[in-house]
Amino acid sequence: MSISIKNLTKVYGTQRAIDGISFDIQKGEIVGFLGPNGAGKSTTMKILTGYLEATEGEAMVNDYSLSTQAKLAQASIGYLPEHNPLYLEMYIREFLEFAGSLYNMKGKALKDRVAELIDMVGLDREKHKKIGQLSKGYRQRVGLAQALIHDPEILILDEPTTGLDPNQLSEIRNLIKTVGKDKTVIFSTHIMQEVDSICERVIVLNQGKIVADESIAAFKAMGESMEATFQKLTQS
Repeated sequence: MSISIKNLTKVYGTQRAIDGISFDIQKGEIVGFLGPNGAGKSTTMKILTGYLEATEGEAMVNDYSLSTQAKLAQASIGYLPEHNPLYLEMYIREFLEFAGSLYNMKGKALKDRVAELIDMVGLDREKHKKIGQLSKGYRQRVGLAQALIHDPEILILDEPTTGLDPNQLSEIRNLIKTVGKDKTVIFSTHIMQEVDSICERVIVLNQGKIVADESIAAFKAMGESMEATFQKLTQS
């Protein structure tokens, strides 16, 4: 099992950001995480990556508990948060080498991995630029390369296509699908076409609770369209 969540709850004051949710994600699945703003998607992802502690319940990654074995769990996770944190004054290669060094990568192995990722995510033509000189789409590619630097088994991507133009959307979707062939991927989005084209399964959250957890085929069969079904599930 790659990811297992049981009765997970996160409380801020009197607000339950997530409220007793449970789900499992098998190795190799690509899962779309859907929900309106404030549904609990980012909170769940932050708990899965060890950036937040749950109030109640248990989150496991590769059989490691995030509450007691966070460092071991984090070693197998690549994370791209919603607001992609990059050092804008660093060059692309410099930044990726720095990111790799945080995982104790060094020497030729690190340089080879950086070169491989620059090619994989389509940064070859931009590789001599500083990150601050890049468009939003290329910055997302740098963020994805950073998440992949240590070749993690699990990718957690929070709104990876927010703010991209149609061409950039298509490119990043294809990139996620390509790198997800041999990894477990969970990513959040508001875009139905993204889920349909990339995912095998969709989990829908609303007001901190799971309101649907279905294969894409089953989700499509629930209503006239994926968009219409999503709207019905999140009306409240």
